[in-house]
Amino acid sequence: MAVGHVNGHHAADEEARAEVDVLNSRLDKTTQLTKKIQASLGRLETTGKSVQDVSGPITGETKKLQTLGNNIDAVIAAIERLRQPADSKNEEEAIIRQGPEKAGLSNYLNSIKRLNKALADMKASNLRANQQTMADLQRLIKIGNAQLENSFDKMLRVETPRSIEPLQYTTKNKPFPLLAQDKISCLSLMNSYVSGNSLADNPLIKIYADVRGQYLSQTLVNLAYASVNTAKKKSPDAIYRAGTNGIGMYAQAMEGLLVAEYDTICNIFMRQDWGPAFQMTCQAPLAELARTIRELNNHIKAHLNTDCYLAYEVTEIMSNLSNKIVERTGELKATLAAALKPVRETGKLSLAELLEDTKRRVGGMQALPSDGSPVPVISETMQRLQTMVDFLRPISSIMISLGDGGWRSGAAANTSMDGIPSLASFDIGADGKEIFAHYCTDTVDALMSALEQKARVLLKGKSVWGVFLANSITIVDRMIRDSDLKPLLEGRLSSLEGWRKKARAFYADACKDVSMQLFDVIHTNRSQRPPSGSSESASILKGLSGKDKDSIKAKFQLFNASFDELVARHKTYSMEREVRQMFAKDMQQMLEPLYNRFWDRYHEIDKGKGKYVKYDKSSISAVFLSLY
Repeated sequence: MAVGHVNGHHAADEEARAEVDVLNSRLDKTTQLTKKIQASLGRLETTGKSVQDVSGPITGETKKLQTLGNNIDAVIAAIERLRQPADSKNEEEAIIRQGPEKAGLSNYLNSIKRLNKALADMKASNLRANQQTMADLQRLIKIGNAQLENSFDKMLRVETPRSIEPLQYTTKNKPFPLLAQDKISCLSLMNSYVSGNSLADNPLIKIYADVRGQYLSQTLVNLAYASVNTAKKKSPDAIYRAGTNGIGMYAQAMEGLLVAEYDTICNIFMRQDWGPAFQMTCQAPLAELARTIRELNNHIKAHLNTDCYLAYEVTEIMSNLSNKIVERTGELKATLAAALKPVRETGKLSLAELLEDTKRRVGGMQALPSDGSPVPVISETMQRLQTMVDFLRPISSIMISLGDGGWRSGAAANTSMDGIPSLASFDIGADGKEIFAHYCTDTVDALMSALEQKARVLLKGKSVWGVFLANSITIVDRMIRDSDLKPLLEGRLSSLEGWRKKARAFYADACKDVSMQLFDVIHTNRSQRPPSGSSESASILKGLSGKDKDSIKAKFQLFNASFDELVARHKTYSMEREVRQMFAKDMQQMLEPLYNRFWDRYHEIDKGKGKYVKYDKSSISAVFLSLY
């Protein structure tokens, strides 16, 4: 058993050794293989470095070739795109030939846009092979644009009536008609394309202005004629009355039409074209307006004394029109100012001319009423001032621009008013009513001065001068107080009082001559002074000498004659009621106290026989009362 066990152990050792030998043999082979691999890696590393040195330049060239390939592909694609319009030219031409109406506006506009884009791409490529195609595209685009402009013109003319009746809208306070909204949309689409592709001015603006301008002119022409015709006078002396001329209705219709037209323009054109399109469209109707105002101005200048008020009315109406149009549109201010200028100048010059006319009319009188009656020029002058109050606003505007007193000299002719000023545009302290009040007082003073000078030449005697002036100033005063002049001139009538005082002085001059007969001489050196003012006439007469008594008798006789003459003359004068009462009161206050005193002292000179003492105190008082 032991021997067997040893043999078995030995066999196991041998087997183990054999395995070890096998392992060692494999290890040796592995070691050799590792060495070979290391040698191969070394050789491979050396070879890799050589390959890297060679492949670097090849990689750079490859990238360049790839870029070139991409560029070639892009060029080929661009050529394909450039060839596409040429290929579709016939299709686009068919659309253009149909026109916007048949092809449809949107389709037509898109076709033109595609042609424009294709032409732009071809121009950018600058390929000689595309020159013929470019020429064809330009021809098609030109045809397309022309047809689009014709379509714009045709649609606008179809939708625009030759004229409308403006009074149907102004009298009913209705807004003037606009173009239909669907037509406005089409016109706006056309303009949007044309405006964006026009190198110069938008040609559609001129088309629009030609069509719509004619419509505006034809609509307003009858009102323009009516404005001129209603200015014609049936009576040469008739004074123009506010609102009787057709210019007001003309301006009202023009305002409504132009505002409506501006709204239409804003709906069709781009914002930058609103002003030019509106200005161009309004040229024809504004030219007709300017012509109408010139004709009215010629009429006013030919009838300045009676129709100057039309100049003031036109000034106000056109100023209001301008302000409203400018407020709504921001346009036409200069054009309307130029149209209004002639009549404004006439209105400005009329103020000085009317003042001079008053002086000329008085100066040209060859005779005055011998009874002191007032002359028509007085009431006519005051009527002129009364009528001016109806036009106070435009007159105030003109007077503010002239300046206070500007009507007194050549300043009126040298003052330019090219614009259309409104009261708000002047200095805050400027008051047109104040200046107008000064003009009125200047007119009255000029009238009264001229009348006084003429009375001194043509009338005999201060008393008739006084009557004439007093009558004149009374009419002036009455026509001021009984009219709208009163609030304007209240507190400014001191000059009237000065003229009234002068008239009373003239008339009192004759009373002074009569009163001289009622003064006597009182001798203070006598022992007994006469009881002045007492009724003891007899006792006073006892103290007089025969010569003194004769003097008293003569005084009574002279007084009677001069007083009777004064009373008779007073009754022959033609006086306004206020004047007659004023002068009667002045005569009574001046003469009655003197006569009563004289009568108290000397009435016993004829012992009641009435030979010398014609009037007692009650009878002379009755005479004075009869003078009122």
